[in-house]
Amino acid sequence: MHFLDYAVIAAYLAVTIALGIAFGRHQSRREFFAAGGTMGWLTVGLSVMATLFSSNSFVFFPSAAYEGSWRMGMSLVAFSLMTPVVVFVFIPVFNRLKCETAYEYLERRYHVSVRCLASGLFILLRIGWIASATYAAAYVVANTAGLPLIAVILTLGAVAILYTMLGGLRAVMWTDVVQFFVFTVTILVALWLILGKTGLGAGEIVRRYAEGREQVLVDFDPSLTLRYGSWALLIGSFLEGLSAFGADQVAVQRYLSAKSERTAQTGAWLNLAGMWIVMPGLLAIGAGLFVYYTGKPDAPAPDAALPGFVRAHFPPGMTGLFLAALLAAIMSSIDSGIHSVTTAVVIDFRDRLWPRLKPANDADDVRFIRGLVILVGALSVGLACFVGSLGSVFAIAKKTTAAFGGPLLAVFVLALFFRRTAVSGVIAGALIGAGATLWLLFAKTDWFSMWFWPIGFGLAMGIALAISLFKPRRDSPALTWSAVMRGNTE
Repeated sequence: MHFLDYAVIAAYLAVTIALGIAFGRHQSRREFFAAGGTMGWLTVGLSVMATLFSSNSFVFFPSAAYEGSWRMGMSLVAFSLMTPVVVFVFIPVFNRLKCETAYEYLERRYHVSVRCLASGLFILLRIGWIASATYAAAYVVANTAGLPLIAVILTLGAVAILYTMLGGLRAVMWTDVVQFFVFTVTILVALWLILGKTGLGAGEIVRRYAEGREQVLVDFDPSLTLRYGSWALLIGSFLEGLSAFGADQVAVQRYLSAKSERTAQTGAWLNLAGMWIVMPGLLAIGAGLFVYYTGKPDAPAPDAALPGFVRAHFPPGMTGLFLAALLAAIMSSIDSGIHSVTTAVVIDFRDRLWPRLKPANDADDVRFIRGLVILVGALSVGLACFVGSLGSVFAIAKKTTAAFGGPLLAVFVLALFFRRTAVSGVIAGALIGAGATLWLLFAKTDWFSMWFWPIGFGLAMGIALAISLFKPRRDSPALTWSAVMRGNTE
């Protein structure tokens, strides 16, 4: 690596730490958790985009295209169908009920036990997600820069924990905005350099990439073992997106930080627009790498194709930019995850179940929260050192979220749209759905990862509805979506 590469990386790290220090002054609990409810639509939208579509995506979208399939693009269709549901169903409910966490709604709809169960599932899901996302990008950084993987994970984890602990949600969100622009510029630069090295135009790369292949864009074979099957991607990505952007505290916390309901909704639309920029760019990178390495005896494995090209062909300064984008992706995954998990632990568990543990004044509470950020961060980053044995980057990402994300989404869908569901049915459905999906993850290792989303969601829904049939009908008003939209918030 050249001096310019180190300078670019150092500049990015300095900016993130400076943001943490700048926003860390005069912190209150509300400022730490919700940025005072003052964030605009641009910050909300780009922060959601950068947080939930970052380091894993940077690795497995080019990797999937390099393997010979653009079928991952079906995820864009699923996300486009998912976003209106988030905008017109989830955001209005959380905003009009003035929730502090997404799971507070579930207590008001059902019982505190459902709130704690859902929040617990979120905590497990998000810690696993932090670990997989951190591993994914750190793997590429380590291979590109020739550094030990564990050292990369621990160093960047420490920096992310530091500025999150200091600056709270405002620092996290503004760092996400910086990360989005670094990420986007890096994609454009990578595409330009790949085109230059192949010596081909974009049209010729597409022609060579598709040559001799069938079903490059879609394959609707319903096989459970087909990699990147269109049905699995369409259904699984829709449910995954609805869970991540509608029922996950990471996204909900950003909606709650917005100035208004309309601001949060505009941010959600901006998130979708960002996906339509970033995802095609990453798939194009994978196609370009495939064409470039075709016929070469030293062609790398899919997950190593992009870092190998960067190491061999990026000029001084550009390698640093690429690594800065990956560092940003890693830290965006860590900071958002540990901040939201800490929020859930404090609000859904400590404040709700053990209110006597809450410090008497705001300053002491902020100190407690910062200490908890360090503990959650240390646990998550430590787990990232051990997830490599689960398989490819794509499989790791899905296996660590599907078991809990599907049942968690089912709980919200039941609460919002099924008035007569019983508390016992919802709890049983979520627990059995999560347990069964976890078992299947390890029993059916040849199944494509995205199928576990509809499996977990469907099991939880079916069990909850079946049990509820045998329970007495609830005649009192239920806080469903339609009730909230009619103005009934009691």
